[in-house]
Amino acid sequence: MLRQADGSVRRRPIRDVQVRPSHIALLPDSRLLIAGGRTRKDDTGAWRPNARVFSLESGAQENAFCVGDDLPALVTDRSGSIWTAHGDEGIYGGHPESGAGLVGWSGAGEAIWAPEGRLPDVPLEGCTAATEGDLVWLIWYSGTRRGGTFLTRITPATGEVTSWPSPLPKPDGFAVRGDRAVLTRRDHNQRTIEVVRAELLGDTWTVTERHKVHVPGRVVKRCGQGRDGSLWLRAGDTWLRIEA
Repeated sequence: MLRQADGSVRRRPIRDVQVRPSHIALLPDSRLLIAGGRTRKDDTGAWRPNARVFSLESGAQENAFCVGDDLPALVTDRSGSIWTAHGDEGIYGGHPESGAGLVGWSGAGEAIWAPEGRLPDVPLEGCTAATEGDLVWLIWYSGTRRGGTFLTRITPATGEVTSWPSPLPKPDGFAVRGDRAVLTRRDHNQRTIEVVRAELLGDTWTVTERHKVHVPGRVVKRCGQGRDGSLWLRAGDTWLRIEA
């Protein structure tokens, strides 16, 4: 279902997806990416495609490829690149790109970016993801003894990476606008979420507001995505929009 700028709704059936959908994201030129969270090797030893690209005009599949294994978080940017934050089974499961923890992919599924030692710790699990203009944010937590959750901002044009400790451990939703951000964390099996607002003061994201919010249904895990200051969360059959 596509909601137009004038508020009208257009339905486009997508058939023969061939993956168990975990993530959906828009791509340029009226295309839709549907990705499954897991993949495995086929009989030849190649990793099976877990991402498929469909035309929103015809509903036909245009491409299929693999974007790594174990995908807690995925987002696409304005240019059509795909950004993923992987979980422990992907990081330690033998997939060559997933082992980096955070990965950037071209719209055709080719790995084009990796952190290359520029992160403050070793990733263990992705949490959520967001975009702000031409910038990409991947949120993850580490697997070392000291631990910690981090907000990593990537500039796709240059590959530059900047990371900060997160003001909320293990959030499942994040959106940012300038020096202000909103983070959310679902309450397991409850129709409530914790909403934390933060401001970047100097080199630190500092909490400015924290409260519980009742939502129409249980927040669906891994369905939070931030776009240009707006956080979209799926709660039951409803999409919630929370502004940063």
